[in-house]
Amino acid sequence: MINLANIQSPVKKEIQEFESFFKSSLSTQVPLLNHITNYILRRKGKQLRPVLVFLSARIAGEPNQSTFTAAALIELLHTATLIHDDVVDDSYERRGFFSLYAIWKTKIAVLVGDYLLSKGLLLAIDKKEYHLLEIVSEAVKEMSEGELIQIQKSRALNITENEYFEIIRKKTATLMIACAASGARSVSDDEVKITMLKKYAEHAGLAFQIKDDIFDYQKKGIIGKPIANDIKEKKLTLPLINALSKATATEKKHILSLIRNNNNSTKRIAEVIQFVIDKQGLDYAIEKMKYHKRMAIISLNDFPDNEAKKSLIDLAEYITERSK
Repeated sequence: MINLANIQSPVKKEIQEFESFFKSSLSTQVPLLNHITNYILRRKGKQLRPVLVFLSARIAGEPNQSTFTAAALIELLHTATLIHDDVVDDSYERRGFFSLYAIWKTKIAVLVGDYLLSKGLLLAIDKKEYHLLEIVSEAVKEMSEGELIQIQKSRALNITENEYFEIIRKKTATLMIACAASGARSVSDDEVKITMLKKYAEHAGLAFQIKDDIFDYQKKGIIGKPIANDIKEKKLTLPLINALSKATATEKKHILSLIRNNNNSTKRIAEVIQFVIDKQGLDYAIEKMKYHKRMAIISLNDFPDNEAKKSLIDLAEYITERSK
């Protein structure tokens, strides 16, 4: 298994400095907000997105103060969207801890998400990083569109494979594209380099989301995530979409009926999972994930071999091999 610490090694110094930079970007005179942002900071994740920003800057040039602004802007946006997602999904858990929504309920969670987003936008304006503001604003628009398309399609249970990829490109890959684009743009105006990194991030982002969707069909003990969460929420993801495409009309009608009326029934959910396995939908999703990993790596071919390039290749591998 690829070590995340090794992936970070070419930008280790910058990541360490970024922690204090990001903390200062969250500072406020409002005691409740300080209490909540401290809760957020204590439970930060793997920081894959800031790492991608700094590695993209490193492979395209030399990280600078603009790169720190880009990473903070991305991390503020990402944190805001996670908080809002928990409200939308009625989720009481985030990274093994209580979500903000669980502790402070809807109104405060929504307002904190709005606050973080506005802090990011103001940070970019204060630093006069208008090109970064454009990149991130476009990402916010795309992510919102993706979420709305998914909600619409989930209600009808009629998502095609092409629609699924449109949704995950907007919901997940868009933010990773923004990481790569803002990191590269912070150090270079070379459109060729920026385009190559955006293509890398798009494929890596698609692979990342497919991996998440594959987790839904694996045992809880492996990943610490509730099994069949997507099925319970009536979300059609790639393994199930592919399995349904191979089913007879009668099988399809039966499985969709189980999903619509599962009522969190363990027996019904188990039948859906077994159907996906029997129809090789899981195998298909794994192959698609590996394809996008390969395409991400190929996108880096024209960059010279160096530590940053190796780390980006390893990051693509890590995304598909991770256990959570």
